Amino acid sequence: MELPAISLPEFVPGWVWLVGAGPGDPALLTLAAMHALRAADVVVYDALVDPRILALANPDAEQIYAGKRGGRPSPKQPDISARLVQLARAGHRVLRLKGGDPFVFGRGGEEALALVAAGIPFRVVPGITAATGGLAYAGIPVTHRDVNTAVTFVTGHNVKGDVPDDLDWTALARGAPVLVFYMALKHLDEIAARLIGGGRDANEPAAIVTSATTGEQQVIETTLGAAPSRAHEVTPPALFVVGEVVRLRAGLDWFGALSGRVLDADPLDLHTDRDAG
Repeated sequence: MELPAISLPEFVPGWVWLVGAGPGDPALLTLAAMHALRAADVVVYDALVDPRILALANPDAEQIYAGKRGGRPSPKQPDISARLVQLARAGHRVLRLKGGDPFVFGRGGEEALALVAAGIPFRVVPGITAATGGLAYAGIPVTHRDVNTAVTFVTGHNVKGDVPDDLDWTALARGAPVLVFYMALKHLDEIAARLIGGGRDANEPAAIVTSATTGEQQVIETTLGAAPSRAHEVTPPALFVVGEVVRLRAGLDWFGALSGRVLDADPLDLHTDRDAG
């Protein structure tokens, strides 16, 4: 596939490009990401990068796995950063390929700071983050002017793998009409309990989206209170979204309609007196 005749930055030897691969579907790659894949000498990739995206890389490029998955043996972040520095100093065009966007819960900031400290030049190529791209494929807009004027993205675990303890859960529960949690499946029972304890309605619509934008995508529509009892039905990676926008999926599940999937939903009143136009 030839890229359009547009000006793309040169991938210079000795540089590291921190590139977002998007939520899974290779069609969601940016032109800059595709350009980097074709030009890189080394691709250091995460666990959430779809194999179809890796297949688009320069066939002569070395591919190095650097995935981090909760509860499994994984490379340490300092070791990954040190490897990027080592490869760049050896004169390689180093592509650090990350699922979603490098700077949205992707540790891209940590790696960029390590490159700065080592004097390694770098470029950041943003990607479509799972919270927007994944939910769009699930038929759930993160914003809708008749439903919400704010949305909050939250990580489901801290650096130790526990539920974040530096959050004001009451303020979070009351502060945004729509909440989107990354990597929340493991602690979904505690997250739901804290939100409800902070004043969120247990009957509020919610959804769990797993393997977003891929052929294995699954969406479970439920409520905030019932969501923990449904978590065992899916495997990570998963998004958890809470808010009235989930109701809009009844008419916006375009990806499910294309693939002939049957909606997997708990009974919900999917009608609203708001104008959804």
